Amino acid sequence: MQYDALLIVSFGGPESKEEVIPFLENVLRERNVPRERMLDVAEHYYHFDGKSPINQQNRELIAALQLELDRHGPKLPIYWGNRNWHPLLTDALRQMKADGVRRALAFVTSAYSSYSGCRQYRENIATAQATIGSGAPEIDKLRVFYNHPGFIEPMIERAREALMRLAPDIRLRAHVAYTAHSIPSSMSATCNYGQQLEEACRLVSDGLGRSGDRLVFQSRSGPATQPWLEPDILSYLREINKSNAASAVVIAPIGFISDHMEVLYDLDTEAAQLCEELKLPMVRAGTVGAHPRFVAMIRELIVERMTEQPVRIALGNLGVNHDVCPADCCPAPQRVATAPRP
Repeated sequence: MQYDALLIVSFGGPESKEEVIPFLENVLRERNVPRERMLDVAEHYYHFDGKSPINQQNRELIAALQLELDRHGPKLPIYWGNRNWHPLLTDALRQMKADGVRRALAFVTSAYSSYSGCRQYRENIATAQATIGSGAPEIDKLRVFYNHPGFIEPMIERAREALMRLAPDIRLRAHVAYTAHSIPSSMSATCNYGQQLEEACRLVSDGLGRSGDRLVFQSRSGPATQPWLEPDILSYLREINKSNAASAVVIAPIGFISDHMEVLYDLDTEAAQLCEELKLPMVRAGTVGAHPRFVAMIRELIVERMTEQPVRIALGNLGVNHDVCPADCCPAPQRVATAPRP
C-alpha cells in the first residue's frame, strides 16, 4: 500500500493560562461534569503557569521523525492534529486535503489498546473526515506498539538510568513501580489494555534482570462509586513504606510516551511530595520521548505498512497486534460524570 503523508495524532493541551478553561471545556464537551471539578483540574495546569508540555514534546518528536524519514525514507510530509486543542484534527485534515494528500498513515501517541487510547482516536479522525466532506484524505492507523523493541528498549534504558541514580547501598532493595493511566474497570474488561501493560512491564523488568516489580495506576478521574483499575500509585507508596518492603522506589511511567502534565503533576508533584513525607527515596524514570530508537520504530511501523510482505516485529508472548481493528474492538464505555486529570 502506498501513502503520501503521515499524521501524528495526540491529545493536545493548553499553552497559557488563558487557554486552560477553553481547553478543559473542549475536553468535557457532552459530559456531565460539575464545573467545580473542572476548576479543580484547572489548578493543576495553573501550577505550571497554564502550559502543558505535551505540544512542545510532540513538536520535538515530529522534528526528529522528519529527520529520520528524510535520511532513510520513505520521504513523507508530517502533519499533526490533536483531539482536544490546537492544532486540531479537523484543521490538519483540511490542510492535508488542500495539499493534495489522498491517503495517509496515522501514528497515535498511545502505545496500548483501549477505547480512549485507540478507538476514540479513530472516531475522532472519522469525525474530522465527515466535517471536511468530499476529498478528505483516507487515514489508516498504525498498530499499537507496547511490545515493539523500539518502545521496550528505550524504556529499559530509562529505568536503568533511574536505578543508577540511587545510592548503591539502597539500590538492591529498591522497587520499580510502573505507572499507567487508570481506566474504568468496565472499559478494561472489553479491551486488552491491562494485559498489554502487564506484558510491557514484564519485558522491561526482564531487560533489567529484575522480577517482582509492580504495575500501579495514576490519574483516576471517576467517581468513587465506579470501580477503576488499582492500586493507585499513592496508595502503593504508602503500602511499601508501611511494610518496610523497599529502601527506595523508581517510578517508571510506562503507560505514557512523553513527560506530559499527568506525569509532571501526578508523579513529579504529588508522588514526590508523598515520598518526601514518608522519607522514601524516589527517582522518576523518563519516558521514551524522542529517543532515537523510538523515532526509528515509528519509521519501521510506516515501512511495515507500505511493504507487501513485511517483517512484523514484537517481543514477548502476545505477538503482533492487528493493523485493522475489528468492528467490536475496544467498545465505548457507558458515560459517567468524570473530569480529566491533566
